[in-house]
Amino acid sequence: MLASYSRCWAEIDTQAISHNVKEVQKLIGQTKIMGIVKANAYGHGDIECARALVECGIDYFGVSSVDEALRLRQAGICENILILGYTPEEHFHYLHEENIVQSLISYSYAQCLNDYAKEKKVKIRTHCKVDTGMCRTGIIYQDQEKNLDEIVSEYQMSNLQVEGIFSHFPVSDDLSKENKDFTSHQIELFHEVIVALKEKGIDPGIRHIQNSYGILNYGDLGFDYCRPGLLYMGVTSDDSIPIESQPDFIPILSLYANVSLVKWIHPGQSVSYGRHYIASKPVKVATISIGYADGLPRLVSNQNLEVLVNGVRCPLIGNICMDQCMVDVTNVDSVHQGDIVCIIGTQNGERVTVDQISRLAHTINNETLSCITARVPRLEKR
Repeated sequence: MLASYSRCWAEIDTQAISHNVKEVQKLIGQTKIMGIVKANAYGHGDIECARALVECGIDYFGVSSVDEALRLRQAGICENILILGYTPEEHFHYLHEENIVQSLISYSYAQCLNDYAKEKKVKIRTHCKVDTGMCRTGIIYQDQEKNLDEIVSEYQMSNLQVEGIFSHFPVSDDLSKENKDFTSHQIELFHEVIVALKEKGIDPGIRHIQNSYGILNYGDLGFDYCRPGLLYMGVTSDDSIPIESQPDFIPILSLYANVSLVKWIHPGQSVSYGRHYIASKPVKVATISIGYADGLPRLVSNQNLEVLVNGVRCPLIGNICMDQCMVDVTNVDSVHQGDIVCIIGTQNGERVTVDQISRLAHTINNETLSCITARVPRLEKR
């Protein structure tokens, strides 16, 4: 991949990360931040974001896999790294070799990891995952089934160094009474586990449960860490969702592409695969060098998604292709090959957001941003 401000590229404003971290800290008081950089930092560049977060004083990172943890280690990130997901047994050795913390996704998984560590005569750093309502990973501790004995047993395993305990919110973004009550009960259950461990003489270690919307809607819950992902990147999952706070975030990612060709088409001529757009009048069409293989979802084709061409809002027309798409630039006075088109970001005082793409694709910003592919270079904001 050639790292160039041409064809298509994303610009990352790493300076804005510091601002966004301060906005998060206003909401959480003394709670520390675990920077979530999984999935290439939601498409923003894991190494670049991690380095910027270290400069902000962040000392813990969350990733989804051992591969992601190793990328950070190889880039010189020495801070704590927690793998939130599954590490296969064949890769257990990286955990102690690279000083990586593994989440215990189930009791049987903890037993397997402990057996490995005992055989190798090592201690492996871990966090106990408690399932208070997500029903994804972790030992179930819900009203229907409270497996406290398994949680206690994990802490007592001879070759696991259980340094923390955590859970996860599935509906902290929803302010309906039903889902606020559900989240509040999760917090109660999490507290209940922590108290039970202390009563048995067990130090639970660092405690963390809040994801991004858990931070926005529940503030300082008095735990040790919280886990923002998109927040320090300056966006939420969906800007139309009401929240309990009013942070002043700065989006750190902008997405651009070049104009590769400009031509006029006549009434009756069609644009792109499927002939879903047929001109009813003369139209000036610009082909731009970005497509669904770069992460611009084909699903938003023919829905009047607007991009900025020389600061003018222009709709995409026809189906988005793998590497290119077409834009109606009839209302732009002067457009030439090489001109910069803004797909996400600000140009000449006009702004287009990732939210408009996500909304037309019927998804959330987490997915849209994570799907910006590896062939799109992430470059420092100019």
